[in-house]
Formats: sequence, structure tokens, C-alpha cells
Amino acid sequence: MTVSRDDVMAALAGIRLPGGGDLVSRDMVRAVTIEESTVRFVIEAATPDEARLIAPLQAQAESAVRALAGVSMVHAVTTAHGPAAKPAAPSLKIGQHPSPQQGGPQKLAGIDRIIAIGSGKGGVGKSTVSSNLAVALARQGRRVGLLDADIYGPSQPRMMGVSRRPGSPDGKIIEPVVAHGVTMMSLGLMLKDNEAVIWRGPMIMGALQQLLTQVAWGELDILLIDLPPGTGDIQLTLCQRTQLTGAIVVSTPQDVALLDARKALDMFLKLKTPVLGLIENMSTFCCPNCGHETQIFGHGGVKADAERLDLPFLGELPLTLAVRQAGDSGTPIAATDAPEAEAYARLAYRLIAGGMA
Repeated sequence: MTVSRDDVMAALAGIRLPGGGDLVSRDMVRAVTIEESTVRFVIEAATPDEARLIAPLQAQAESAVRALAGVSMVHAVTTAHGPAAKPAAPSLKIGQHPSPQQGGPQKLAGIDRIIAIGSGKGGVGKSTVSSNLAVALARQGRRVGLLDADIYGPSQPRMMGVSRRPGSPDGKIIEPVVAHGVTMMSLGLMLKDNEAVIWRGPMIMGALQQLLTQVAWGELDILLIDLPPGTGDIQLTLCQRTQLTGAIVVSTPQDVALLDARKALDMFLKLKTPVLGLIENMSTFCCPNCGHETQIFGHGGVKADAERLDLPFLGELPLTLAVRQAGDSGTPIAATDAPEAEAYARLAYRLIAGGMA
């Protein structure tokens, strides 16, 4: 028997809410999807305070739907639509609509250069490049900041080995954390493990604005911004509101990745953000057992695109087991004296020598 949306809504109508009414009569059920025997839905409250109040009812709602014939698995999420009420005591809230800004892109006080690191698609190792490049620059004497701007999928806390929640004594200014000589901030540090961010575009843009302007970055030579993949709200907001020194685009050599990397390049061009260069990641794979090198994703495609577009080619980075293990362990390979760190050291030196860092 296949369960229907009406069946799910009828089951949820039996979940009574504090103050009267139920989930359906109060119009709090969103995004109901049914895939074979799996049902997913969102419970959307009007405010974060209300969401916290009704959070215990999520388990009841899941149980009610799971009891329907034909349902074997239920996934529910409780979220909030509007902003929270102003707290009585200092309490930092991340995720709100951006405040108005006049006068075009703005500089960030105390930061000399800001470089965005982007890619057209996910899975090309952009975050790995960002963390290792930040550490490599710091080891060469630069005062470096790293902002994880991938709001939906922040990975820098794991890669940099940080789990401590940043402080905010006054509820307004965020105190960043320091790891491997790099001052860093990520929304992932403000969330519980495995907690999803289910926000609309304006809240995402507001969160980015907070991470840029409400973090006590201090005096930095360079701030690296690890962008999410694609050409969406985060990229548009960053380029339009912040004075960037430029952008670096990361891609793997194969054609399918280069197709999306070209879209990222076109985006930066249209937003009048200088492209400082391209990096070919996963250029070769070196077998840890025999040392044989294999070009799994092809080789040279990024360099050829850079030459065709008359853009700087910043270098090739290998795909190695050690780099992956280092990122998973929270100590970027660039923070070690392993042979694999040399490629990132060369990249950092090239940026410094070219006046970009």
C-alpha cells in the first residue's frame, strides 16, 4: 500500500500544540515528500523561540506518520521562519536578513587583502586547497584568516581540527578561533554535529554578512574565503558587498569539472572581480605503495584553459592519500613536514612573490 500526502497530513493533524490547534490547522507543515516508503517533511514555526518550544513534538509527529501503513522511514526537521525575539542577555544569533548597505563594496577594517577561493562544482577539493593554502601562507610569515563561507556544508572545522564554539561576550562581536597559526571562522562552529542549515536565501546572505563584519578578525595580511560550489547567493553577495582583491578558481582536469569552472570564471568576470589565477587540483595520483603516478582525472586541462583565457596558472596539486587523511584528522598536510606539503608551500610562495598575499 502506498501512503499519500493526505494520509500524512491527517496523521499530523493529530499532533496538538501548546496553546491550542495542531500542526496542520496552524499551517506549520512544509515540504512533504514521499519516496516509496520514506516520508520527509518540515515543521516550520514562526520564530526560533516557538521552534524550541515545539521541538519535543517532532518525535511524536514522526511516530504518528511512521504508524501509517506503507511507511517504513520518516525524516522530520523543525525550523523557524522569522527572526528571534531580542534576548534579554547577550546571545549571538547567526542567520538573519542582511542589513542595508550604501556605497558599493566595502573594505574590512584591518585586513589588507581578501581572496575568494571558488569552484564551479563540488568535489574538486576547493576546501582542502583553502585550508592548506591558509596554513602554508601562515608558515611563511603571513597573518592569515580563513572564512568558511559554505553555509550549507561547512567543512573547515573538521579540516582545521577545531570544535570549540566561538565566544561572543556582548552578543554582537564574534571571537574567532585560531588553529595552525590561522585565524578562522565557520558557521559549522556555531552548530551541533550533523545539524542541517535550512534557511532561505536572505538568511544565508545575512549570515555571510555577520561572519564578515561581526567577527573580530584583527590585523590580517590576507583573508581567504572558502566559497561554496556554484554561482549562487553567497558569491553574488560577497562580490557586491565586499572589496575583494580577487578570486582563485580551483578545478580538476577533466572536462566535466572544467565546464563548471568556466561558469565560475564567467561569474567573477560579470561581477567585476579580478581572477588571480587557476589551480589544477588532483592533477596526478601517486600510489602510496609503489610510487607510480597516474593521471586519474586527466592532466593539463586547467593549465590549457588558463593559457586560452590569458589568466595566471598557479600550479598543480597532487591527489594523495596523505592529504585526505590529514584533512580528516584535523591537521592539514601543509602544517606538517610531509613531502606532500611542498606543493602547497610552492603555491603560497608564488602568491607572496606575485604580491597577491
